Amino acid sequence: MAILISALVLGLMGSFHCVGMCGPIVLALPLHGNNLQQKIYGGLLYNLGRTVTYGVMGAIFGLLGQGLRLVGFQQVVSVIMGSAMVISVLFPALFRNQYDLQKSSFKLVGKLKKSIVDLFSVRSFQSLFFIGLLNGLLPCGLVYIAIAGAIATGSVSTGIWYMVLFGLGTIPMLLFLGVAGNLAGNKLRQKINRFIPILVIIVGIFFILRGLNLNIKFLSPTRDKIEKKFEQSLDEKHLSSSTDQGKTYEMPAAIPSCCQTEKK
Repeated sequence: MAILISALVLGLMGSFHCVGMCGPIVLALPLHGNNLQQKIYGGLLYNLGRTVTYGVMGAIFGLLGQGLRLVGFQQVVSVIMGSAMVISVLFPALFRNQYDLQKSSFKLVGKLKKSIVDLFSVRSFQSLFFIGLLNGLLPCGLVYIAIAGAIATGSVSTGIWYMVLFGLGTIPMLLFLGVAGNLAGNKLRQKINRFIPILVIIVGIFFILRGLNLNIKFLSPTRDKIEKKFEQSLDEKHLSSSTDQGKTYEMPAAIPSCCQTEKK
């Protein structure tokens, strides 16, 4: 539960960063409709499209984390992903003038941007949803951090929820920006942007502690407890599957007397 809460908080606080990075795209959205309700609906479709893409990412990278979990590497992965989050904050501060990963140019990203531009010429609710789907694939440091969290969950279902909650957390600010057209307080946004790196470090430390086998309830469970919980979940799924199959092929023990026919 604490992991999922951290995903939602990361999305909520990170949305102020999204305003700076994706603000021009959101402000240029061809929101379809003539009244406020239709514009809100269009904005929701765009943001839900992004969230669907994040959910698919959560499934893919959650599956990767689950595979590592099955071979006994979950806690190691948790420490590595947590360390990666912390380094992602420290990296720009230490090497800002030497490297900038965000300026890397790839042909795939170029094609992706062209597809988004083409959809901007179509004023429809459907196009807004597809713009959101494609926009979720654009390079974004904050999304990379969320992906690291999804891998560290070590579960497909939890990875999906982690990314979906992250996406839902970004919706209120971006929806308001798209519908209202501007933000009331840029100073507030700048202050919160300064807090985002601290939040990322806190989440990273949480994942590091989770993998250190310290036997702290809800924070750093032991490896035995993690494995036991995982085995219980597998047993429950197996039992549920067996029960369903039994119900499908179960035959009555005896035919009721009222349904029997007499032989002549």
